[in-house]
Amino acid sequence: MRLAFAGTPEAAVPSLRALLDSPRHDVVAVITRPPAPAGRGRKPKPSAVEAVAAGTGLPVLAPVRPSEPGFLDTLRELGVECCPVVAYGALIPPAALSVPLHGWVNLHFSLLPAWRGAAPVQHAILHGDEITGASTFRIEQGLDTGPVYGVVTEPVRPSDTAGDLLDRLSVSGAALLTATMDGIADGTLAPRPQPPDGVSLAGKLTVADAQVDWTAPARRVDRLIRACTPAPGAWTMFRGDRLKLGPVRLRGANDLTPGELWVGKGGVAVGTATAEVELSWVQPPGRRPMPAADWGRGARLEAGERLG
Repeated sequence: MRLAFAGTPEAAVPSLRALLDSPRHDVVAVITRPPAPAGRGRKPKPSAVEAVAAGTGLPVLAPVRPSEPGFLDTLRELGVECCPVVAYGALIPPAALSVPLHGWVNLHFSLLPAWRGAAPVQHAILHGDEITGASTFRIEQGLDTGPVYGVVTEPVRPSDTAGDLLDRLSVSGAALLTATMDGIADGTLAPRPQPPDGVSLAGKLTVADAQVDWTAPARRVDRLIRACTPAPGAWTMFRGDRLKLGPVRLRGANDLTPGELWVGKGGVAVGTATAEVELSWVQPPGRRPMPAADWGRGARLEAGERLG
């Protein structure tokens, strides 16, 4: 099939590469979001998908809105039969959905109808899911409500951050998306409606959501920090400044009150509602991430000091 691949972040790159390597399909264009300000200079930076496309010579379409008449005209002129989508980052209007013969097919990183929305991987970790996965479905106007072509499952490991889990799903999902394109091209794969039960929503986690509540149980603290790593980044307050936090390790002891700090040769522990957790790394304002033990020694903690 003639495909126009739509995607933006690094998680979409394995799928783009898989489709470019497929002998069954011809990727004739890449659709992505316009360059966004990044870095200290806030200079516009092309998306990860655009960077890959630039090395292939493929035309890159980066409309501000996918409803733009010029963009729709280009899709028609290219004779696109299907638009596979991975984390494109914009709503596809009906005018665009109707252009390809086989519509727009999205790779979503959850087992639909679970975790519809912008942050399925983060919510799977935050809520303690043991199994998650990825689904391919035909996009319609509802939020991730379209009929499903196929799924792949993936266990959530106890130490997984959102970044770790997304890395694995982006690879297994790329194989699923390619197989879905094969089945659509052959006429052997038809989507099935999502079941009405088991629907859950995965809204984007904000910086405010990422603040650690040390009065929560230790397992909740652990899941929150892992879900917010690498973005938006878990944090707490210390001596009036925001302190970024890496993943923690659960400890058996429970001798500290919520937020209370302990520094020893082995590292830095913090109290929660149920048990102590050990910090892995921290990032003070204006500094690079550092091992928590180094930070603890340098901070010269006083008795009774706490986080939060």
